[in-house]
Amino acid sequence: MSLIRTETLTKKFGEFVAVSEVTLSVEAGEILALLGPNGAGKTTTVRMLASILKPTSGTATVAGYDVVNDARTVRGLVGLLTEFPGLYHRMPAAEYLHFFGELQGMSRPERESRIEELMRRFGMWEARKQRLGEYSKGMRQKIALIRALIHDPQILFLDEPTSAMDPHSAKMVRDAIVDLRSSRRAIILCTHNLVEAEGLADRIAIIKEGRIVALGTPLELKMRLLGNPLLEVRLGESLDGLLPGIEGLVTIEEKGETWFRYRTNSPGEINPLLVHRLTEEGASLITLSEVPRSLEDVYLRIVEE
Repeated sequence: MSLIRTETLTKKFGEFVAVSEVTLSVEAGEILALLGPNGAGKTTTVRMLASILKPTSGTATVAGYDVVNDARTVRGLVGLLTEFPGLYHRMPAAEYLHFFGELQGMSRPERESRIEELMRRFGMWEARKQRLGEYSKGMRQKIALIRALIHDPQILFLDEPTSAMDPHSAKMVRDAIVDLRSSRRAIILCTHNLVEAEGLADRIAIIKEGRIVALGTPLELKMRLLGNPLLEVRLGESLDGLLPGIEGLVTIEEKGETWFRYRTNSPGEINPLLVHRLTEEGASLITLSEVPRSLEDVYLRIVEE
C-alpha cells in the first residue's frame, strides 16, 4: 500500500520552478532516499508532502489524505525533522518535548512515557532538565529527532538526520531509522551522506533542477547507469605469459603486473570458463571478485551530466 503518492507535483515561486512534475510513491514499510544537490528541490518537496507548503499544481496524498484539502490531518500523521530544527534554546529538553506532544493531542501520561522511552533510547535521559541552549549540536539534533517521533507518526520525513553528530551518535540514529521501518510506516530520507543513503534506503530518487531524474534500488541504478559490473582477477604470478589465453576469452579493461579487470554480461557462463582456462595455464588464482561500485559513482554521473 502506498502511504505517500504524488502526481506531477509542482511548486513555483513567481517565475522560478522549484519542483517540476514530481511523480513518485512510497510504500508502507519502505525507506526512500531523496538525493540531489543543494537547491535541487528536496526540501520544497518534503514541505509540500508535510502540508507546510501548498503545491502550485499536481496532487499529493499521505496515508490517503490530500495534502491541501486535509492539511490538518496530514500534519498529525507525519513526523518532520528539518535540516535546521529551530529549537527553543531557553526551554529544558523535557519541557520542550511535552509542549510538542501536547500540540499533537497526547495526554500527559502518554507524553511522559514516550519522552522517557525516546530520551533513554538516544542516550539523552540524564540531560532532560538541561536547557537546549546548553546542548551540543549533536544533542540538539537528537532532540529534534525525538520531537519528530514523539507522537509515533505513520509517515516520517527526515532531512539530514545525522548532521553534526559524532560517529557513535550517528550510528545510533541510523539503527533507530532501521528499527522504525515497519509495515505501517513510510520514511523519506533526505541526505548528502551517500553511504548512509545506500545503507538505509530501499529505493533512491535523485532530483535535479526540480525533477526526478533517476529512481530505483541502488542495484538497479548502478546497473542502469554504470553498466555491467567490473570483475577483477588476482593471480599469484605475473600476468604476462597468460595474456594470450585470457584475451581470447574476455576483453581486459585494466591490468597490472598480477591482476586484470574485465566486464561481461554473462558472468554465469564466462567466469567458470575463465577459471578453467587459468587452471589449464597453470596459474595460481587468488581471487575473482566484483569491484565495489558505490552510490556515489551513480550520483556523480547523474549530477555531472
